[in-house]
Amino acid sequence: MNPGVAIVGCGLIGRKRAAALGGARLVACADVDRPRAEALAGTSAGAEAADDWRAAIDRADVGLVIVATTNDALADIARAAVEAGKHVLIEKPAGRSVAEIDELIDAARRHRRLVRVGFNHRYHPALRKARELFEAGELGDLMFVRGRYGHGGRPGYDKEWRADPVRSGGGELIDQGVHLVDLSQWFLGEFAVVDGFAHTYFWQMPVDDNAFLVLRTARKQVAFLHVSCTEWKNLFSFEIYGTRAKLHVEGLGGSYGVERLAFYRMLPEMGPPETSTWEYPRGDQSWALEFAEFLEDIRLEREPAAGLAAARAALAVVEEVYRQSGFTHGRSTPDSR
Repeated sequence: MNPGVAIVGCGLIGRKRAAALGGARLVACADVDRPRAEALAGTSAGAEAADDWRAAIDRADVGLVIVATTNDALADIARAAVEAGKHVLIEKPAGRSVAEIDELIDAARRHRRLVRVGFNHRYHPALRKARELFEAGELGDLMFVRGRYGHGGRPGYDKEWRADPVRSGGGELIDQGVHLVDLSQWFLGEFAVVDGFAHTYFWQMPVDDNAFLVLRTARKQVAFLHVSCTEWKNLFSFEIYGTRAKLHVEGLGGSYGVERLAFYRMLPEMGPPETSTWEYPRGDQSWALEFAEFLEDIRLEREPAAGLAAARAALAVVEEVYRQSGFTHGRSTPDSR
């Protein structure tokens, strides 16, 4: 299958998506900043640029739309795309609220279109290997996971669109946090009990810069998570604990350090475990792997594994933590700071 692709939102993520299309053809690029759309279109022979996203998604030669905009536009553009008969890859979190995602779910069902959500972390090699070991039963019964994810921002971070609750829907929790929640659900399943606290400690912005979560499944398996944009040394760490072994993924490449997986297998005599490690020093292939799987989803007419149901479940956790923390749509109330 070689569908024509339109990319709406031609910033950093849009450019990453354009570089990971495999055999698909980029035919249209749209961005409110037309020169940015023109620059991305110039990387693919025959691609055309527009500053009106509707012109891009309505093209007859477009079969798949990638939506890589700010959070406030994600769901509306994706919904219009499926109503125009296109399949959609939408970046996480897929909307600012569960209500926005529910409208998109309804549209996708009515128009029989597939929607994949950009949870590309599932396609990092260490996490794919961890999933392989888990599915092979190497860990025994899962007990809990522990995840930490963070960066330190940059000068002016509190003036960017992510700091505007109307455009973003929240702060660090809805940004990097949904990746940790999604990975936790991927291994443990949906959470029945959500406890958490989101707060702004450092950045002068009305959205959270740290969030702390304790999530429980109906089987009392726990995810203990912390996301932060006051992590002065970029960090990714995800530990999965089973009754027979532990897995530890750390690093995502680049400023997060070399991606590694450690597998600690408990011995009958217990004591120090048998340890195996894998390192993945090559560039990030998660975008290409994720997109290739979506093309296969479309070919087989199967529901994407990382689809709208997964995004809805993750955002339901985010909304509940914001509610418990006194945030309304990601904005702190006067007495919550």
